[in-house]
Amino acid sequence: MTIAQRRRKKSNRDTIAPGANPHLRVPYITRGIPTYDLLNDDALERIEDTAERILAEIGIELREDAEAMRLFKEAGAEVREDSAEVWRVRFPRGMVREILQTAPETFIQHARNPANNVQIGGDAMVLAPAYGSPFVMDLDQGRRYGTIKDFQNFIKLAQSSPWLHHSGGTICEPTDIAVNKRHLDMVQSHIRYSDRPFLGSITAPERAEDSIEMCRILFGADFVDQNCVIMGNFNTTSPLVLDGVTSAGIRAYAAANQGSIHLPFLLGGAVSPLTMAGSIAQCLAETLSSCALAQLTRPGAPVVMAGFLSSMALRTGSPTFGTPEPALGSLVMGQLSRRYKLPLRCAGNFSTSKMPDGQAMQQAMMSMMSAVQGGANYILHSAGFLDGLLSMSYEKFMMDLDMCGALHSYMRGLEVTDDTLGFDALAQFGPGEHLFGTDHTLRHYKTAYWDSGFNDDQPFETWDEAGRIDASARANTQWKQVLRDYEAPPLDITKDQEIMAFIEQKKASMPDAWH
Repeated sequence: MTIAQRRRKKSNRDTIAPGANPHLRVPYITRGIPTYDLLNDDALERIEDTAERILAEIGIELREDAEAMRLFKEAGAEVREDSAEVWRVRFPRGMVREILQTAPETFIQHARNPANNVQIGGDAMVLAPAYGSPFVMDLDQGRRYGTIKDFQNFIKLAQSSPWLHHSGGTICEPTDIAVNKRHLDMVQSHIRYSDRPFLGSITAPERAEDSIEMCRILFGADFVDQNCVIMGNFNTTSPLVLDGVTSAGIRAYAAANQGSIHLPFLLGGAVSPLTMAGSIAQCLAETLSSCALAQLTRPGAPVVMAGFLSSMALRTGSPTFGTPEPALGSLVMGQLSRRYKLPLRCAGNFSTSKMPDGQAMQQAMMSMMSAVQGGANYILHSAGFLDGLLSMSYEKFMMDLDMCGALHSYMRGLEVTDDTLGFDALAQFGPGEHLFGTDHTLRHYKTAYWDSGFNDDQPFETWDEAGRIDASARANTQWKQVLRDYEAPPLDITKDQEIMAFIEQKKASMPDAWH
């Protein structure tokens, strides 16, 4: 390659959006490689048996939700009142599995742009940004509390990337808006700045209802009643507690026929057994009992079983992410989800690094590949996760996007045909001749390899002369360029006005609350 060609290549890399390979751009990934089954049937059955023992002998503590208590009791659970508004719910063996027979194995979450509808479950894999960080960080301003501008910036970055499929939910906390009102601005931002599917609020039942109502305005009430257009991401309170805010939110989404993700957040040795097999058994018990509540509320409502398995640094008690044992746990959760015929959310680009550095990407790859190989269907935390999920990083967001783009190619698998075997490429000019000009090369050169829009693959000398720009600096330049180039997808002005009127009415009906 000549110096001029290298310069043109560098210029192209600096101006294009992350990633090339337009043939890989799809509304979601369809798996072209097999899942990896880590455990044999005997081991899986032992985990399932332990989960059944947990549910039958220890049970789930349900707090401050008499309606959920009634649903469980009428379905056949043993319910004992431990104190006012606190019940211990024990499930006879097989009860939860039987309840979950009505849950769909796959479903479609609709986007306001139908071309961006996603399949959740089956052989589909959907990638979404990270979720829930109170802080944001970049190389210019460092670590700071997130604002609504940051929140909207990350939506725009996600919308601009061909490698994510879902707008996510609470990408970061917009701490400049009152706690009891910020959900309105967050949902409205997803609607205005993205035309992909998104998650709604789950922090209070009334906020869940507001999120669903805004979707009724956007999609139409009848359409929402018959189709999934929004999902809520619900955490059990481990170990083995389902609090009233969570259970009421689950019931709100299910009653509206909307999707719910049921996620135990397990820290081994703190809120789950230190050994990974025990954490998996507890995770299975918690996620399935939570999914069951949605089915008792409205049979057939879409649910996603989930697992957030994490280890800890035993010398300090600090959570650790991107470590090998939870990665193995994600593989097993994939096997279990297929046995229960439910979609799965697990893992993501996790890291405890405080910078978008080598540690960040090494931990991220360890965790992300476990979700890919295990068969996860919905991968939250696909981009931006840093600082143990306390911070959303602009630079790591861009680095993760490039990894997600590479996964699009990896997940396609390997095609073996007469054409791809390339015999003609070798035969055309014969031994000792390069293949640059062969018909085979000319047919395939645009699509044969993943072509990163981020990596620096130049020779050392060229990189050195250009200023030795490292990955985090390139990411810093790139996210700023993407935001400069961003254009909002078209949105019906009448719908936008109706949603804004709804938000104004809701905000005017209550004073600001900051806690």
